[in-house]
Amino acid sequence: MKGPLFYSKILLFGEYGIIKDSKGLSIPYNFYNGALKTEKNLTDQAKQSNNSLKRFADYLANINKDLVTFDIAALNADVENGMYFDSSIPQGYGVGSSGALVAAIYDKYAEDKITVLENLTREKLLKLKAIFSEMESFFHGKSSGLDPLNSYLSLPILINSKENIEATGIPTQSTDGKGAVFLLDSGVVGETAPMVSIFMENMKQEGFRKMLKDQFIKHTDACVDDFLKGDIKSLFKNTKQLSKVVLNHFKPMIPAQFHDLWKQGLETNDYYLKLCGSGGGGYILGFAPDFNKAQQALKDYKLEVVYNF
Repeated sequence: MKGPLFYSKILLFGEYGIIKDSKGLSIPYNFYNGALKTEKNLTDQAKQSNNSLKRFADYLANINKDLVTFDIAALNADVENGMYFDSSIPQGYGVGSSGALVAAIYDKYAEDKITVLENLTREKLLKLKAIFSEMESFFHGKSSGLDPLNSYLSLPILINSKENIEATGIPTQSTDGKGAVFLLDSGVVGETAPMVSIFMENMKQEGFRKMLKDQFIKHTDACVDDFLKGDIKSLFKNTKQLSKVVLNHFKPMIPAQFHDLWKQGLETNDYYLKLCGSGGGGYILGFAPDFNKAQQALKDYKLEVVYNF
């Protein structure tokens, strides 16, 4: 048995900011995916996944019934029979590994589920986001529910604010353009929960909150608008500002060995780096006006192109 595929996602803009109502833009990333599978003889990795699904099923049995109900009997029976989540999505890399799993479980076991084929009103999107937020909290404490939403719908999602999200279209990729958005592999696994708690601790300081509103959110919102309008010149200007703000105020979220590389991009303008997800490791997102130049500058690192300008 093999279920449908659910893809990874990339939050292009909005990490941390969306906790405080900045805009955000999340796109599906089809390079990685996962599906529920059942087999008799499980590998060690599949066993781990199967055990995690057991605990997840117990958690879902006690979830808020007014929000969502599951066919727990069917889920438990499948888990007993050796069901696991077979995924190529790297964990702790900021590309939504738990999000894809949550989407797969909702798709298969939720009763009275909202499907991708119906007319997705804002109410339905918000309801799905609330359900996914509750489900994904099992994996890392507090979840916005956006990763599973993206994975479930396989559509770009524009976050205008906490209460206002919509499926959106993004400009078609250019086949002959020089610019690119890319992922840089930090080679370190990041943990979401500790990073979020550092952020929440910083939020207690008035100076940090002011910086977040006046600089971080301002540039994030501008980047989202520029990207959707296809205003590439302005996008790079705002991404540079955003990259600077992150280097100055989110240092703990950037692995120490990348501080100089980050600075180098800002000085040469060959590329600008930003956090991908909560940071602390995993992937780092890069924006390059000329990807060939960025490749030369970052020749010691593994890069994957996500989007071409």
